[in-house]
Amino acid sequence: MKIKYIYNLLCFLFIGNIIAQQTPAPKQTQAYSIEGATAHLGNGEVIENSLIMFSDGKFKFVGSANMRIARMGTVINAKGKHVYPGLIAANTSLGLAEIDAVRATRDFDEVGSMLPHIRSIIAYNAESKVVETMRPNGVLMAQIAPRGGVISGTSSVVQLDAWNWEDATIKTDDGVHMNWPQVFSRGRWWMGEDPGLKPNKNYQKSIDNLKEFFANAKSYLASNKTPKNLPYEALQGVLNGSQRMFVHVSGEKGITDAVNIYKELGVKNIVIVRGQEAEKVADLLKANNVPVILERAHRLPNGEDTDYDRPYRAAKILTDAGILVGLGMEGDMERMSTRNLPFYAGTYAAYGLGKEKALQLITQNNAKILNVDNKVGTLEVGKDATLFISEGDALDMRTNILTAAFIQGRKISLESHQTKLWKRYANKYKNK
Repeated sequence: MKIKYIYNLLCFLFIGNIIAQQTPAPKQTQAYSIEGATAHLGNGEVIENSLIMFSDGKFKFVGSANMRIARMGTVINAKGKHVYPGLIAANTSLGLAEIDAVRATRDFDEVGSMLPHIRSIIAYNAESKVVETMRPNGVLMAQIAPRGGVISGTSSVVQLDAWNWEDATIKTDDGVHMNWPQVFSRGRWWMGEDPGLKPNKNYQKSIDNLKEFFANAKSYLASNKTPKNLPYEALQGVLNGSQRMFVHVSGEKGITDAVNIYKELGVKNIVIVRGQEAEKVADLLKANNVPVILERAHRLPNGEDTDYDRPYRAAKILTDAGILVGLGMEGDMERMSTRNLPFYAGTYAAYGLGKEKALQLITQNNAKILNVDNKVGTLEVGKDATLFISEGDALDMRTNILTAAFIQGRKISLESHQTKLWKRYANKYKNK
């Protein structure tokens, strides 16, 4: 009997894993009122004993529960708990790859170097099993960004409970991503070259090629546009300011050159991504109104004489300098690690930024940088009702235990499809 039970269990889980995704929630049909929780609005403000009401996918009231106002629909008693806006992961390839070791599941990098016309959103897999694991930690939205090449393509912002990429999209083609040339390079040790850092002899040539590409694009856009050139046409948004240019660059010189050269090229809205050593050029970034999407703090400092904890204090230094700072996820195991977004923000909180400011990195600030702050990022009347209820502090992995979550007013599941299958099977056979 035991062998039969195990056999049935394995078959049940295997077949279920193949044929089904976690079912997205249907459109909101009933109103909700969440009463008594401590509400963290995402803009630095906190409301104790709050009342939050929403219907038709939008917030209708956000304020104190002490106000004499009729509650809407289903009332959720959240006394002793905390309410947060849905967290936004910037700069992640989530949904563009499933298994790193299987090339056929990786769709974040195309062949070529100048690819502003490549759209990451059409490759986004809303049925990804990795995407399912984001929601239990409150990560309910993400900027899906391409990788590779010099100009990688465009990113889009999605919500993480959808049937397909069309349903998921919050903002399509929000910006173009490019990888700035390396200022320094290492020798190829396998060919007997010195592996130490040295100035990249091809650095200026790479910049000249970039300038030439933009000059050609401008000439094309100012002409009768024949023959048709998709890469050049895809730069129109960053040249007229309707799209951001996300520049992936680190190092004092690289960041300085990127800001000045893109200003020279007429690119109106640039965002520094990764931004190691951005604090060294904070005045330049502030003067040019350039936001920064920092990478995760859990890394070594760049220089041998740099304070060991400088990466942990970077968000605090830049914020104090008046720079808009968000948090991205690019790096090792980024798709799997995206679920830990609130805890990475918690690291910045612990190193001087404070919890509400750190929360802003992954709510209001990321929403502003991604140009979706008119829809999401804060608990605010008129915005999408995308939020979650937690037992405790969302930035602490020991207490961020979600009891409910909503995306655009839809109450979503916090269990993976595999977990549901396991429970269903266990209940079916518990007495056998």
